Amino acid sequence: MKIIHYIPSIDQSSGGVGAYLKLLAHSLGKITELHIITHHSENELKIENCTIHYIEHRLIHIFQAKRQFLNLIDDIKPDILHVNSCWEPLCSYTVFWAKSKNYPVVITPHGMLEPWVLAKNYWKKKLPALLFYQKYSLKMADVLVATAETEKNNLLKLGYNKNIKIVPNGVITDNTNTKKSWKRTQTILYVGLLRPNKGANILLEAVGLLKNQLKGYKIFIAGPDTEGYLKTLKELSIKLNIENIVYFLGGVFGKEKWELYKQADIFILPTLNENFGIVIAEALLSGTPVITCKGAPWQGIVEHRCGWWVNRTVKDIANAINESLSLSEQELEAMGKRGRNYVIKRFSSNIVAENMKQLYQQIVEKSYSTANIKLTNNNKLGGGKLSYISLQSSSIKERRAA
Repeated sequence: MKIIHYIPSIDQSSGGVGAYLKLLAHSLGKITELHIITHHSENELKIENCTIHYIEHRLIHIFQAKRQFLNLIDDIKPDILHVNSCWEPLCSYTVFWAKSKNYPVVITPHGMLEPWVLAKNYWKKKLPALLFYQKYSLKMADVLVATAETEKNNLLKLGYNKNIKIVPNGVITDNTNTKKSWKRTQTILYVGLLRPNKGANILLEAVGLLKNQLKGYKIFIAGPDTEGYLKTLKELSIKLNIENIVYFLGGVFGKEKWELYKQADIFILPTLNENFGIVIAEALLSGTPVITCKGAPWQGIVEHRCGWWVNRTVKDIANAINESLSLSEQELEAMGKRGRNYVIKRFSSNIVAENMKQLYQQIVEKSYSTANIKLTNNNKLGGGKLSYISLQSSSIKERRAA
């Protein structure tokens, strides 16, 4: 099976979407012929088990981008196109171009159609995008992929496309070791983009409430400052008189990030909303208990007794931190091991890749079957005259043969 994924950026600053595709490719590229179409950037993620192609990204050269894209799909002849993200014009245009060639299309919004995202700059940016291209591409997609039940329900409320399947994100579990010791390091870790919705400010306010209990602790805030929010967080830490224990590390990647997970006593992400939350899975895989909020689909943390899943309030985050401080190192170790086992069994990248491949196969088979039915009905009505539908069916047969 040949798969093309389109993603606007695989730069290290692309956040969860780039990380998602890197994780998916790790296993999906072993069981399919995987191609990624994207655009050049300075600090690209290293994505294995795939072939990466680059096309023009500037809208003033849209016709050049179209020609490059169509040449690629004519050459590769994929079974399906999978588009990642929304709002960028090319996320929709690639759908239109693939559909013009009768290819099935999957779109994963990656949480970008959640209510709070839609509300942000709605009149200035979101509404024009919906009217000009975004809504039409969503309607044209064969399937929308949600990563959690909450995201599926929100997509259904929009009413653009009712064919929605849930495939949770994955995490690479092979060759990823857990921490060797749960001896307290007096370290609390946050990893995520520095944006208001991710909740680093809530963590700081909770730390402010507990500064007497947290004497001698280090609060590491790791993540790129994509919206100039770092200044606000630094000012808040000074206002709360905790600037001497808060360390802003900037973006961390690769081995450095995994070492931070293993070093931390507790990982905290007070997020407003997540369609998955890869950093949560990574922290659990490292053996570190997690505190996160009910805007993230991680109720399994409670079910598997590997952390805290609380309301997004300063008080609730502070209470969870306080509870973690009362645990023995043996209890932290038991929680950490349960969390790692939970992620391996539920979110391992090879499991997610197999589920995604099965979804692709269902879509392609349905597309082929639908085209054959339309061709049969057309022949009955039109006496076998050559039509658009017959051409569509032929192109699908050719792709399957390839």
